[in-house]
Amino acid sequence: MKIQSFLLIALCSLAALTASAQTRNDLSIPHLEKHGMATQLIVDGKPFLARAAELNNSSASSLEYMKPLWPKLVAAHLNTGLATVSWELIEPEQGKFDFRLVDGLLKEARANDLHLVILWFASWKNGKSNYQPLWVKTNQERFPLACSEDGKSMPTLTTLSDANRDADTHAFAALMRHLREVDGKKHTVLMIQVENEVGLLGDTRDYSPVANQAFAGPVPKELMDYLVAHKDTLIPELRDVWATNGFKTAGTWTEVFGPGKPAGMAIPVRTLSPPLTEQEHETGWRNLHWPVDEIFMAWNYARYVGQVAAAGKAEYNLPMFVNAWLQQRDHAWPGTYPSGGPVPQVHDLWRAGAPAIDILAPDLYVPEFEELCGRFTRSGNPLFIPESRAGAQGVANAIWAFGTHDAIGFSPFGIDRFAGSDLELIHAYDVISQIAPLILAHQGDGTMTSVLLDNGGAPQTVRLGNYNLEARFSSRSFGGVSNTPPERVAGLFISTGPDDYVIIGRGMNVYFTAATNPSDSVGLATVEEGVYAGGKWIPGRRLNGDETPEWKALRFRSDTYSIQHVKLYRYH
Repeated sequence: MKIQSFLLIALCSLAALTASAQTRNDLSIPHLEKHGMATQLIVDGKPFLARAAELNNSSASSLEYMKPLWPKLVAAHLNTGLATVSWELIEPEQGKFDFRLVDGLLKEARANDLHLVILWFASWKNGKSNYQPLWVKTNQERFPLACSEDGKSMPTLTTLSDANRDADTHAFAALMRHLREVDGKKHTVLMIQVENEVGLLGDTRDYSPVANQAFAGPVPKELMDYLVAHKDTLIPELRDVWATNGFKTAGTWTEVFGPGKPAGMAIPVRTLSPPLTEQEHETGWRNLHWPVDEIFMAWNYARYVGQVAAAGKAEYNLPMFVNAWLQQRDHAWPGTYPSGGPVPQVHDLWRAGAPAIDILAPDLYVPEFEELCGRFTRSGNPLFIPESRAGAQGVANAIWAFGTHDAIGFSPFGIDRFAGSDLELIHAYDVISQIAPLILAHQGDGTMTSVLLDNGGAPQTVRLGNYNLEARFSSRSFGGVSNTPPERVAGLFISTGPDDYVIIGRGMNVYFTAATNPSDSVGLATVEEGVYAGGKWIPGRRLNGDETPEWKALRFRSDTYSIQHVKLYRYH
């Protein structure tokens, strides 16, 4: 009997290892792939641009609730929905899994020709722990919580618990194994978000006994080795902290990274001015405050989440990402935003601690959209935006992110609230769906860029190929009819030949000057408006005269985004 049990265990282990090796090496499943300087999501052998939107947190917990939503998602020209799968619903009793909800979501997504990105809500959601099963919530001795400085338990699982991590890991591995079994050949699910906006709210770090013991001990050698090996390429904010403390290669956390939050100092809900000075309120959100506390938390969240992700990838090797609740003006101190989450300053901690995570993703609602995209694409991190605003501003930001940062996808949050009513999103996603093959073909090769224009803002000039393109905000539409555009519009420019451009625009005029031989004048050889169908350009009107201001610029209508194809020529 013992020999039979041993053989059964051995066979199960061999099957698991075989499945793991197959998923790691199977390039037919969704995966990330470099294309020039860009990273693309490859689905069924082709690059994929995610025109996505995220459901409200609880929407996908009911198949009945979802029924009327599916056709609205299709009508909005989405190709991908972001949907929550929670630990408490798939493992209501320890070791007993129920995947009927998951299977129902897959079935309906396929029926509506949609893909899914699964959001794994387990140990943490928005810095709190409320999606774990009841058998975890009610056994705090086995599954301990983090503590604030005054020793009080906080409503969030501590990262410094093997039991917490292992229970989450076991459930996530079961989910990924099930997805491989039911979706490994159909590829409905494209990516996985592991947890949601992790980090500690209410204090700068975990003060539980086990956390205090770890904080008083040495910085793990694994982390120090990473910092030493990447010293010259570290994110500047982190490198500056390490430099300020002498680039020590060993020591306690405070010896290597400096002192933490002053003892007894309370963390407010919001860092308004005061307690920050007016200048700190405007600039402090870019910096680390009491950095050792956040560095300590980032390392421990990364190690925990990274091990969960690695176990899931061993079952089914889909791309995985974590999302960040961002530091911002009114939430500048760690603890007013989740301390330890993947904000830009600590990306190297996450790379060191969680190599199984492929993308560090911003939940981007703040007005500094361009700056944050730039900070999130440092060190080659691909850009995927799982949460943002919808409406005209969100649409403009999405187009800009696709054109400037080769974004994998864009996803406004709460699609069930505005599906069918947000005409801005519907119209823009329709245009993006037409031109997506062209965008994907030009990602990473330097032949595509974009601009954002704000009403009342300055014109924007970019060089692309042999020409400089200047975009000017305009409220005039065709035929001289005035139409007030939104406060922010975008233009996306693709160079399809030495003198050829395809441009998406709205509420702007675009002028061309020669980047080489600047004494040359530039003329419009042909200007066509039109659409793409099946990847082919279908020209509409040939624009000239009054439709091309001063006979040398493109004019884009102000009421919606449209596509124009222009051929240029030069004259002396």
